Amino acid sequence: MNTVRLGNRKWTPGKVLCVGRNYLEHIQELNNAVPEEMVVFHKPNSSITDQLVSFHHQEPLHYEAEISFLIKDQQFHAVGLGLDLTKRTLQSYLKKKGLPWERAKAFDDSAVFSRFIPLKGMDITSLSFELFINCVRVQYGTVRQMIYAPETILDELKTYTTLCDGDIVMTGTPKGVGMIQDGDIFLARLKSGEKTLIETEWVASPPNAQFSLL
Repeated sequence: MNTVRLGNRKWTPGKVLCVGRNYLEHIQELNNAVPEEMVVFHKPNSSITDQLVSFHHQEPLHYEAEISFLIKDQQFHAVGLGLDLTKRTLQSYLKKKGLPWERAKAFDDSAVFSRFIPLKGMDITSLSFELFINCVRVQYGTVRQMIYAPETILDELKTYTTLCDGDIVMTGTPKGVGMIQDGDIFLARLKSGEKTLIETEWVASPPNAQFSLL
C-alpha cells in the first residue's frame, strides 16, 4: 500500500477524495459549466505517489495543483500539496459521452503529494499555494477563492462515505493547468499569509525513471 508522510510517521490512505470545479476561473478555463452541486470523484491508494511522471500508457498528462488535507477522526488533521494528474484527451472524450472520469483520473501514480504538516493552531482560511514550472508561476490559489470551503467539503463528503484515518481530500485546482513535459521542474509552495509552510520540488520524468526532491 502506498503512503504519505506526516512528520516522522507514514500514513496509508485508503482513498483520495477529489473535488472538481471548485475555482470559478478554472471552470471558465476549460469551458465547463458551473455545477449546481459539488463535483466529487475518487482515486484509489494505487494512485498515490511522490514521483511526478509525464505520461501514462503513452498518453500525455496534465497537472492540477491543489491544497490537500489528511483525515484523522473524520476531521482535517494535516495539510499538504497535491498534483491531480489527468489524461485530458481521455477525460474530454468521456465527458462528451456522459461517462465517468475514473479512467482519466484514477490511474496509477495520478495523485502526487508533498509531505503533510499538522493543522493544529492554523487558520485554514489563510492558506494559499503557488506552483512554478521552470521558474515561471503557472498557478496560484487560495482557500478564499474556493466555491466550496474546506469545511463545506468535509460536511458534504460525510453525507455519503465514511472518512477513515489517512484518507486525503483534494480541494480543487485554480486556473493555469497544462501539459507536463519531460524534465519540467515543478516547485510548489503552501503558505499561510506570507509564511511558507511547505516547499516541494518535483522533476517530471517518464515512468520507471522518476525522482523527486522534497
